[in-house]
Amino acid sequence: MAETTPEKSPCALPELELLATLYTLGQLDAAAHDMPQIALAGRSNVGKSSLINALARRKKLAKVSSEPGKTRSVNLFLVKPDGFCLTDLPGYGYARRGHEERRSWAELIRKYLEDTPTLKALALLIDCRIPMQESDRVMADFARAHRLPVIGVLTKSDKCTLRERAAQQKAWEKVLGMRPVCVSSVSKLGIAELWGLLRAAGAPASEAGEESE
Repeated sequence: MAETTPEKSPCALPELELLATLYTLGQLDAAAHDMPQIALAGRSNVGKSSLINALARRKKLAKVSSEPGKTRSVNLFLVKPDGFCLTDLPGYGYARRGHEERRSWAELIRKYLEDTPTLKALALLIDCRIPMQESDRVMADFARAHRLPVIGVLTKSDKCTLRERAAQQKAWEKVLGMRPVCVSSVSKLGIAELWGLLRAAGAPASEAGEESE
């Protein structure tokens, strides 16, 4: 019996490998490459690091901090074997950080989103438990203004009822133009579905063309 290979299989979840940790605009420029990228953005304490670990099926690939706003870097994760990057951006909206520090982070995020030619989509992480926040709407508007597809991700959905999840999905669908996926880093709810969306958005152009034929 011939052996089957897990490579590129839609049933086999990819692996993540940390490629680079960048703190400055200069480092961001130097790290430019031609791989497709998908940015992960969200408010501080939205559970971004926990979600990355859930996607990777590893506990400590991304450092989880008990203090919101702690992540200060742009982290590039290679998705294997697909060949695109997930880019973990610093969290936004945490008021206790100094104004200058928050301004520096905002500039780093803006430059990455505007000046990365291989950026394919923005995965916008939204806390399913709380009402719609203006900072999340601003990020969604920014992506639309730059014609960047948005993948809505409702985190911490295990802490919400089915009715609450459905209400959030309905509200955000009007803003994003797509129905966001409900996920949980604890129960692994929606992780496989999210991987499907990320892989479809991050597929290299040649592969995307082949799939559409």
